[in-house]
Amino acid sequence: MPQPISGSTALAGVLGDPVRHSLSPAMHNAALAELGLNWVYLAMPTRADQLAVVVQGLEAIDCRGLNVTLPHKQAVAGLCRSLSPLAQRVGAVNTLVRHQQGGWVGENTDVEGFLAPLRSTEQNWQGRRAVVLGCGGSARAVVAALVELGCSSIAMAGRSSDRLAALLATCHSWAPQLRGLEWAEGSAALAEALALADLVVNTTPVGMAAAGNPDAARHCPLSPGELEALQPGSTVYDLIYTPRPTTLLLAASQRGCRGLDGLEMLVQQGAASLRRWSGLEQVPVAAMRAAALAQLGP
Repeated sequence: MPQPISGSTALAGVLGDPVRHSLSPAMHNAALAELGLNWVYLAMPTRADQLAVVVQGLEAIDCRGLNVTLPHKQAVAGLCRSLSPLAQRVGAVNTLVRHQQGGWVGENTDVEGFLAPLRSTEQNWQGRRAVVLGCGGSARAVVAALVELGCSSIAMAGRSSDRLAALLATCHSWAPQLRGLEWAEGSAALAEALALADLVVNTTPVGMAAAGNPDAARHCPLSPGELEALQPGSTVYDLIYTPRPTTLLLAASQRGCRGLDGLEMLVQQGAASLRRWSGLEQVPVAAMRAAALAQLGP
């Protein structure tokens, strides 16, 4: 049972804009209740021009920890007293942990969350080939995770040649197996890479359900011809988790592929954050997963 709010209740939360749709409060408050911690976790809408004052103010009132979501994952890194080596390499922070001498340590638990469902299988990813769709904010964390898995080849498909080139340049020193692909209508480069891939990861928002656009969930990031290149037995990992399954994962299952969506990544990155804030080695991941699923509804 959750503890009643009192004068000694501690605060944690997530900063973003928008953030009211976040599943993190449901997940974390379920975990806090099971752990018996007198904390409350809130969604905190934060504009970009107010990010610095919000982060500083939350430190001043002894906030126990923060998650950071879009569009602040890069900007908040500059507000941290220090960064973990992984957050520094990825160039993005999704978790703020109190520094012993004041201020915040910026960490990235997205990589840990992404890896969790892949590591829960018996498949050995060492030396495997991966394709990453998109070159936006999530793509760098995915590349870092694929390097950690031991993938020998990582092809990144991006529709913006400038953004793709910039990301490749920043990752070159620690991801030498990463190469860019032209992703344009009629180009055969992506289809050829998909035909060789053991793992395909969608980091784009294409196919995500949107309240203001009922047709959004019907879209697929891959064209019919690109879908046909997917090999039976390969794994397709879509970071989107609304709807469940996405159009991409439905099409991949028809090709005989194994599908993973982004809900488990969300749960596991949240659990990793809670371990850092609380100092506990074990947190109730099952309760967090159940709360997220309940919040999503049927």
